[in-house]
Amino acid sequence: MKAIIQRVSAAKVTVGEELISSIVKGLCVLIGISNEDNANDVDWMAKKLLSIRLFEDPSGKRWTQSVLDQQLELLCVSQFTLYHRMKGNRPDFSKAMQGPDAQNLYNSLLQKLGTLYQADRIKDGKFGAMMQVHIQNDGPVTLEIESPAQSQQDLDKLKRANEHKAKSKKGAQEVVENGECP
Repeated sequence: MKAIIQRVSAAKVTVGEELISSIVKGLCVLIGISNEDNANDVDWMAKKLLSIRLFEDPSGKRWTQSVLDQQLELLCVSQFTLYHRMKGNRPDFSKAMQGPDAQNLYNSLLQKLGTLYQADRIKDGKFGAMMQVHIQNDGPVTLEIESPAQSQQDLDKLKRANEHKAKSKKGAQEVVENGECP
């Protein structure tokens, strides 16, 4: 999962002439979801977006406070084009998750943000729509982050650890059931 984070003094999303969402000071975050993303990426991204320190403290010290610290708003906008690769002069979006799967993962990110923070401070655009994103970038500050990739080796190691833990627990349960002392 990839995010382009922009510190803003104001931002809004419109579709045609309709205002979909708007925020004042906070972060406008463009969210891209890849074919390989899952709930772990959602958790990582939600925690990172809420804790990344892009704001100054009351004494003026920069890069010390987060959205949580200052009780600011987030405007999230789905943007599948973040997972592109160029084929000559034409972008290819085959790495981007498509349709309902992408929408479900995006919605779970919004829900996770609302659960970890305040749901009324999490705004978003209109998934799948041709949106106009209006920002007043503050700084300007723009960062790109991406959730850490989990290799198949890492996933296999986690699976083996969980199987070992389950086997150990089962063995301990059998000892207790047989009345043996460990």
